[in-house]
Amino acid sequence: MTHLQLSIAIENAMVARNPRGMQTLQAALEPGYYLRAAELLEQATGNVLIGTGFPVNDTYETDGPLGAIALYNALEHLGATPILVCGAPLADALKTDYRVHKITVGQPSSAASEAREALAHYSPSLIISIERPGMAKDGHYYNMRGEDISPRCAAFDYFLTLATCPSVAIGDGGNEIGMGNIAQTVAQLDITPSATCCDELVIADVSNWAAHGIIAMLSARRGEDLLAGWDNLAQLHYLSQRGSVDGVSRENTLTEDGLDSSISEALILQLRKISGFC
Repeated sequence: MTHLQLSIAIENAMVARNPRGMQTLQAALEPGYYLRAAELLEQATGNVLIGTGFPVNDTYETDGPLGAIALYNALEHLGATPILVCGAPLADALKTDYRVHKITVGQPSSAASEAREALAHYSPSLIISIERPGMAKDGHYYNMRGEDISPRCAAFDYFLTLATCPSVAIGDGGNEIGMGNIAQTVAQLDITPSATCCDELVIADVSNWAAHGIIAMLSARRGEDLLAGWDNLAQLHYLSQRGSVDGVSRENTLTEDGLDSSISEALILQLRKISGFC
């Protein structure tokens, strides 16, 4: 199987459940997006900024941070210096164990200047967004229920739009950063879409899964099983102890978008098999 064929196999596996219409979005993307995203991660050197954290009430959901941590670990293994970029309370929850850059919540007027300062400071070689709310055309942020969550959002959009380096954005619903790439197709979904674009858009039924899919692609390219040591349930415990909630139920459970960890674990095993390691 060529790397492009492997990427397409991963792309199909990532949207097989299709609870929010990601198969519709897949048809608008050029095949090979997992491969192209993996290549960008593999080429990254020095600082890599990973934006994550979707606000739910006064906390954050499990989908996004878990995948960001997986990408952080993979990038660190490859020799890059990943930095998680998020607002409170997620930034405060993670700062003891990871490199974190905290951005301001609920102040859109200063978001662009804040991003410029951070980009100048870090000079990143790559920007990644995973399950970050994307700004709609009206300048506000919306969740899957159509609720305006702007007061609880920190704007990561400007990190992508002002950066001179490549960007990868991951989403699973249409309201995340990056979905502006396929705005006409996203308009078919029952959602207030994000208008923010990226260089390489990666989709999945659950954004965390996309992180694992990219890592599986990296594994195949390097001949090294980078998913072998991942303990999904342990990572959910880690986030739960720090106040996470499921994005669907809004409850503090060991789930991702309403799905038990065992489903993610089975998917990761499938990815390891597809990429030739099991």
